[in-house]
Amino acid sequence: MPPGTSMLRRLRGSRAKSIAIAATVAFASVPAIALTAAAPAQALGNGLALTPQMGFNDWNAYGCNVSESLIKATALAMHNDGMQAAGYQYVNIDDCWMTKTRNSAGQLVPDPAKFPDGISGTATYVHSLGLKLGIYEDAGTATCAGYPGSLGHETTDANSFAAWGVDYLKYDNCNNNGVSAQTRYTTMRNALQATGRTILFSLCNWGQESVWTWGAGVGNSWRTTGDINASFSSMLSNFHTNVALASYAGPGGWNDPDMLEVGNGMSATEDQSEFSLWSEMAAPLISGTNIANASSTTLSILTNKNVIAIDQDSLGKQGTEVSSSGGLDVLAKPLANGDVSVALFNETGSSATISTTAAAIGKSGSSSYTLTNLWTGTTSTTSSSISASVPAHGTVMYRIAGGSSTGGGGTQGTSGELHAIGAGKCLDVPNSSTTLGTQVGIWDCNGASNQIWTHSASNQLTVYSGSTQMCLDAYNNQTSAGTKVEIWSCNGQANQQWNVNSNGTVTGVQSGLCLDVTGASTSDGALAELWTCNGQSNQQWSLG
Repeated sequence: MPPGTSMLRRLRGSRAKSIAIAATVAFASVPAIALTAAAPAQALGNGLALTPQMGFNDWNAYGCNVSESLIKATALAMHNDGMQAAGYQYVNIDDCWMTKTRNSAGQLVPDPAKFPDGISGTATYVHSLGLKLGIYEDAGTATCAGYPGSLGHETTDANSFAAWGVDYLKYDNCNNNGVSAQTRYTTMRNALQATGRTILFSLCNWGQESVWTWGAGVGNSWRTTGDINASFSSMLSNFHTNVALASYAGPGGWNDPDMLEVGNGMSATEDQSEFSLWSEMAAPLISGTNIANASSTTLSILTNKNVIAIDQDSLGKQGTEVSSSGGLDVLAKPLANGDVSVALFNETGSSATISTTAAAIGKSGSSSYTLTNLWTGTTSTTSSSISASVPAHGTVMYRIAGGSSTGGGGTQGTSGELHAIGAGKCLDVPNSSTTLGTQVGIWDCNGASNQIWTHSASNQLTVYSGSTQMCLDAYNNQTSAGTKVEIWSCNGQANQQWNVNSNGTVTGVQSGLCLDVTGASTSDGALAELWTCNGQSNQQWSLG
């Protein structure tokens, strides 16, 4: 959203629709929380974090002992040890990098003893390796360690970051003077946008003020929890908070349960669980360990490409809990190619067998499914049961292929009428037209082919079949409220991908907006469009 945009209201048809600029919709998924939560914010739209960001941050391992030499050594290690090749991109400086006072121009000053070449010199080195540099500041009067904060200095500081070549800002929440987080973080968002440099914006307000409901309109990720530490209990607490918020995450904006503690003191089994769960939840993968001296075990966990592929899957779904009983958890995450990732997590202190079924995790239509264990690489087949003996505090992770995917509670693979709940009618191609660009609308349900829609494994909504098959399409790749929804030749582009969500909405993967009956009309022929999700009945649909 452009800086300074204010609340806008437009009256259409029988009622007004309001667009809350900082609280529009993100990509919804399947957890029950989505049934009662306020609609989350639309993705920021700066083109970054279309998959969760991956990188390093110095705080967990080094605290205030940050320096240019540490950042350069870490960047070089990432370049040489396989982390960069595995997808880690950002090398992030945390607190304590600056002097205790601003200069006479009111600018932040890198500590010359810690950063003799300044932040710009450090950035130049990091960029020379093909990596990107991140920095830390605080949305208060002082950082958590007592250095100058950015509250009231947002424009000056954003300009400094841009001039230095910074690519990522972690923005903390200490000493905030009681000013609302949304106000403070939005101010910095606007300042970053005004620099003209594209900077990934990571909101670190510890899960306060229900940040997940507005974070996507402000930043590329948002902390959903308090600070993590290198203990199983801390990791478990953050997991429990974050896993319930899947409906708020999607391309461009991610729930962040805090940095990885892999390599910092938990057991290898617990490290593997954290990495599995963070990847299953489509969380940012920000390593917080001593990379230059990491053990082979730590590196093997951090660079497991099969698990990373789950985190980085282009469909952008956060995995959700299929079941959780007695500390035995099953998570399922639909993937772009129709596979489903399953994590079997044992919270308890004793080994246990954890089981689920293909149907429960969203698979159907086959007598045999292929299971690939993402940590061992072994494969097996099953007709239905998915089961493993899981060690205490451990996680077994499978990729399930075969059959069709229903998205772990969604509708992929389902065909039928798409019922407009508010109007009691069906989504309809007027006059059974096959003309490209025909805008769809609603009509009395009649079961004709122009009202039968199929939600494909690749998230398309198709109508007709064979040579006349068409896809539901957001006109001209537009992502603004009021964009018409039409039929077009299927081409696999993002404006033809749709999430059919458990809360009754149908959202565009590209825009994050809801499929909407214009003006809440109940009349035959009323047209469909994209609109800001608002929970009203003209945005409620049922497929089948």
